[in-house]
Amino acid sequence: MTNEGPIVRISNLRLERGGRTVLNDINLDVPRGSVVAVLGPSGSGKSTLLAALTGELAPAAGTVEVLGQPVPQRRRALLELRKGIGVLLQGNGLLTDLTAAENVALPLRAHTKLPDPVIRQLVMMKLHAVGLRAAADAYPRELSGGMARRVALARALALDPPLMIYDEPLTGLDPIASGVVMDLMRRLNDTLGLTSIVVTHHVHETLPVADHAIVIANGRIVFSGTPAELEASDDPFVHQFLKGEPDGPIAFDAAARTPEAA
Repeated sequence: MTNEGPIVRISNLRLERGGRTVLNDINLDVPRGSVVAVLGPSGSGKSTLLAALTGELAPAAGTVEVLGQPVPQRRRALLELRKGIGVLLQGNGLLTDLTAAENVALPLRAHTKLPDPVIRQLVMMKLHAVGLRAAADAYPRELSGGMARRVALARALALDPPLMIYDEPLTGLDPIASGVVMDLMRRLNDTLGLTSIVVTHHVHETLPVADHAIVIANGRIVFSGTPAELEASDDPFVHQFLKGEPDGPIAFDAAARTPEAA
């Protein structure tokens, strides 16, 4: 792995599911240290792009490089690469019969041979980083939605990954909890020297913390630029998405307008 160049580089990418083209002609460089928002309506292919970044879906054409290397197809090499990628799932994925601390410890127990006292210390450091050190012994059912999301974030950070991917991090959260999570994400990105990719349709909560934004619609990138450029854009795709208008170039049923394979 190299520390030079973009942390993610996507070139001429085409992704398919079930023989149907979902995304086509995708090109994207993610600079190290940045927060990049991947925006788009439901069904536009944002999660499909995430699957390509983590190696769950192989490209039908084009290339995907993560952490300075092509995403490998061999299982052992892919598992090694994934240690450098933290993923915050929209459903949290916390195990309900484990405490917050035990959930955060899972990656450390699975991927390291550290002794228990060291793991416990690292877990408390991660919980402290998300403001939940006092909730170490609480079970997921005893946590609010925002607190559970922060525990899941602490677990995603357990192995100190240089790249964080957030999959719809604000799903199910109220406006206050959403603000807390997004502010925390930006602060951790800066203080820990991370790079963050935020896959979301929550535009107005995400743009204030993003350095760069792309909009995916109808199977392709229809915008790439700064948040200020996005909000000033008069592109019809962007305008419809930001304003939430039912009529426009973006089909309401995204699956009905996917592009054909090249």
